[in-house]
Amino acid sequence: MAKASGKRSVEDADKVSADGELASCESKGPRAQSCCCHHKATPRSEEFQRDLQKRLNRAIGQLNGVKAMIDDNRYCGDVLTQLAAAESAVHSISAILLQNHLETCVVEQIEAGNIAIIDEAMQLIKKFAR
Repeated sequence: MAKASGKRSVEDADKVSADGELASCESKGPRAQSCCCHHKATPRSEEFQRDLQKRLNRAIGQLNGVKAMIDDNRYCGDVLTQLAAAESAVHSISAILLQNHLETCVVEQIEAGNIAIIDEAMQLIKKFAR
């Protein structure tokens, strides 16, 4: 539940009802469709999910191609080129998800007074800044 001051902490985010809603979630507006105060679950629009699935399927296809290339003893340079393409595809998916997370989940938590979310966001940014 929200504290009397209206601020939520990370601990409060774990207090969810059976339907997955944070008991005091009052999120409205354009970001409500993407996150709506779900600290550990993020509903996504069908369009966004389709885009992510399409990108993931492409990366999986590239990795399956790499596996087949290795099975066929293909030239190392060709295999490495395909691996680089797969890595780039996964990095692109990560960047899209990170941007969405920052624009939705993190913004909503900050607006709700939960500045502890900044630490989580910083850890995620550090993982992808390598």
